[in-house]
Amino acid sequence: MNTLDSTVIDTPAGPLSVLAGPDGAVRAAGFTAAPVDLAPLVHPSLRGELRERADLGPVTAAVRAYLAGELTAIDTVPVRQHTDGAFLAHAWQVLREVKPGEPVTYTGFAGLAGRPAAVRAAAAACARNAAALFVPCHRVLRTDGTLGGYRWGLDVKNWLLGHEGRLTAS
Repeated sequence: MNTLDSTVIDTPAGPLSVLAGPDGAVRAAGFTAAPVDLAPLVHPSLRGELRERADLGPVTAAVRAYLAGELTAIDTVPVRQHTDGAFLAHAWQVLREVKPGEPVTYTGFAGLAGRPAAVRAAAAACARNAAALFVPCHRVLRTDGTLGGYRWGLDVKNWLLGHEGRLTAS
């Protein structure tokens, strides 16, 4: 069985837990103080026993740089998620290309992912994303510009968007 390194990074939006595989790629991340909460989000083929670490090297450095204002620092952090569907994998990659401060609507995201009529599938890609922050589903808004949903809470989503230069009303 694989071992997944885990850490908790303090952020102004709350604690960010991160799980990374032996290759250093993020397997899951979310705004919780308990890394174990992320384990069910990891695809069974990528799971492993959790090993607590104070620091995950380049991953922790990228998060700290992002928090310090270098908003693209998280873009190069490798992420490894698994799905049985090609659309989800593609949609997650497309999400990584949405720029900070330039959120898109679910309709716009579906179009960027090459399936403009698949708005529900685009929303499902956000909902099934295990690697919050690194696959920035927080940058997807409702058509009317309101926040919509976010697994880690609308206060966190609003903080992230504000940090990235896009304040929004809930």
